[in-house]
Amino acid sequence: MKRLSIYLMAGPETPELAEAAVAGGADLVELGFPFSDPLADGPVIRLAGERALARGMRTRACLDCLAECRRRVAVPLIPMTYASILEAYGYENFRDDARAAGATGFIVADLPVEARPEVRRIQLVAPTTPTERIRLAAGNTDGWLYLVTLTGTTGARSALSSQLPELVARARAVTDVPLYAGFGISTPEQAAEAAALADGIVVGSRAIQVADESGPDGLRDFAASLRAAIDAV
Repeated sequence: MKRLSIYLMAGPETPELAEAAVAGGADLVELGFPFSDPLADGPVIRLAGERALARGMRTRACLDCLAECRRRVAVPLIPMTYASILEAYGYENFRDDARAAGATGFIVADLPVEARPEVRRIQLVAPTTPTERIRLAAGNTDGWLYLVTLTGTTGARSALSSQLPELVARARAVTDVPLYAGFGISTPEQAAEAAALADGIVVGSRAIQVADESGPDGLRDFAASLRAAIDAV
């Protein structure tokens, strides 16, 4: 079964949105902890992070949001953030407090695989990652490997990245851990195309847009459309 991950930015409304995403068929939820200089994020997620910070969503508030999401859903919850957040909070403190709040894994977008092994996390690789670095990342990842489908930032695209097939092939050649593809996937058609190659998909920017435009009901229906598309692969 192909897996569906929905990314949401932490905020007061996020627990209800997480519940809606899971009702629509999401297998896991990534929870963005906002950062003031998110280099990997495109305009939608960057703006969502700015709004979250303006509403007071600092690390402690994000952990409280995580705990409320955990009370509402049983699927894996994965905080996704940047190393500076953990540096300020304390790496082990963040790991322990996030686990206590209900996190089942972590993504730290800009933390090299060799750094801070005490925070076991999901590793990211991209089309520009050398194959030996993919092998290293796969050997140190937590559960699955995040394939960044393109060179550039997050955000909806008109077509799935042409770089994904080669990236999947190179990763499959060096590891048997599950591969989840993210960045640039925004429609059911793109989701199905990516799921035909990878073991799961991650949708972020478009999920945030739908939640902003249509609320929990719209997000549930959007997740359901993605679920149907990847189940048909």
